[in-house]
Amino acid sequence: MKHFLKETDLQPHEVAEVFALARDFKAKRGRHVPPVLANQTWALIFSKSSTRTRVSFEVGIHELGGNPLFLNRNDVQLGRGETIEDTAKVLSRYVHGLIVRTYDHSDVEQLAAAGSVPVINALTDFLHPCQIYTDAFTMAERWVGADGDLLGSLRGRKIAFLGDTACNMANSWVLGAGLFGMKLSLSGPAEFAPTDEFKALAKAEGFEDVYEFTTDPTEAVEDADVVYTDVWVSMGKEEETEERLAQMAPYQVNIPLFERAKPDALFMHCLPAHAGEEVSANVLKHERCIIFDEAENRLHTQKAIMAVLAQQARA
Repeated sequence: MKHFLKETDLQPHEVAEVFALARDFKAKRGRHVPPVLANQTWALIFSKSSTRTRVSFEVGIHELGGNPLFLNRNDVQLGRGETIEDTAKVLSRYVHGLIVRTYDHSDVEQLAAAGSVPVINALTDFLHPCQIYTDAFTMAERWVGADGDLLGSLRGRKIAFLGDTACNMANSWVLGAGLFGMKLSLSGPAEFAPTDEFKALAKAEGFEDVYEFTTDPTEAVEDADVVYTDVWVSMGKEEETEERLAQMAPYQVNIPLFERAKPDALFMHCLPAHAGEEVSANVLKHERCIIFDEAENRLHTQKAIMAVLAQQARA
């Protein structure tokens, strides 16, 4: 059974298929699209609230001919009154796929190991692969050449990721950069450098040399094709707000810093954005800020991921 728990769970030819499908789904939205999830129900298990993730998956399942079933943390016994393994086995008897947004990455791993339907990681505190595929597709739309090779258009491009470089998005960008043949410069306070746990994963994937870490944000953005950031205080870290804001202040993406990147560099953010914290308001309004293209493409890319997994599950 194929799952999508981390970026490298799909092989390069499967990534190319996801990108091609996302482009096709986007172009044909509102017209006939093969109902690849017809007569299927996919459950969304969310321990963390969401706007883009929930709406894009629910709409996507519906547009592929399926039925979305939303379950929040109060609707299921996940890890409380019932083991994760038992929950996976029970739900596998009812639904055709699980989309999980939770805190501990081990939860999605246990669900995948014990169940018999595809599991998609819709975010954990460790990784956010759906966002990375979406971001890469969004970049490729801008850069693809006449040959139409979306995946090839990413090779050799540089991303500068600023702020909390131990967060799930930074972790995922290391795996994504390695998979897509990109270069990555991480920049943040030394105490927020990639963790030993993540370094072990990067080494196991053969991606320990994909990225560099620097405490100098100016150095990081030099020659960058994309300047990327995320919130400094993630869900569950609210008690650290004051300390994090003070530590991260030098890593705000503002106009002077953004202008140190390539003249045609893009600004990206997975949202929600906090203007005046990790990014200045004028960068969010910049003509090369493509955050709403990213948000839209969550729908198309996730539809493509579900389609690929569903097709493989039927094979």
